[in-house]
Amino acid sequence: MQITIYHNPTCGTSCNALAAIRAAGYEPEIFEYMRMPLSRSAIAALVARMNIPVRALVRAKEPLFRELGLAEKDVTEGDLLDAMAENPILINRPIVVVQDGANLKALLCRPSALVNSLLGQESSAS
Repeated sequence: MQITIYHNPTCGTSCNALAAIRAAGYEPEIFEYMRMPLSRSAIAALVARMNIPVRALVRAKEPLFRELGLAEKDVTEGDLLDAMAENPILINRPIVVVQDGANLKALLCRPSALVNSLLGQESSAS
């Protein structure tokens, strides 16, 4: 099983998800997206893989979200993708991608216990 975590080491939830992955016996590929920002197309691909609306991936509580006017009703998904590509702090985390053979799954692991469902474990850990 190959695991990638889109990780921010300053985020407790992200660190908890990484710890859960390691506790399950896996060493994931760690992609620190704050150091190496994702492209707009990479973010769009993750959103599609997770089958969520773009808005579900945006950190609406981040002050920059309001500063950029992203809370307005006329903001499109394209606007949000552009904003996340230009300002990676706006990307909610952690995103975990698991490939097990031909099976590829991705999930925004908030709360961090959601990572267990990708690892085939119960969601009792945090």
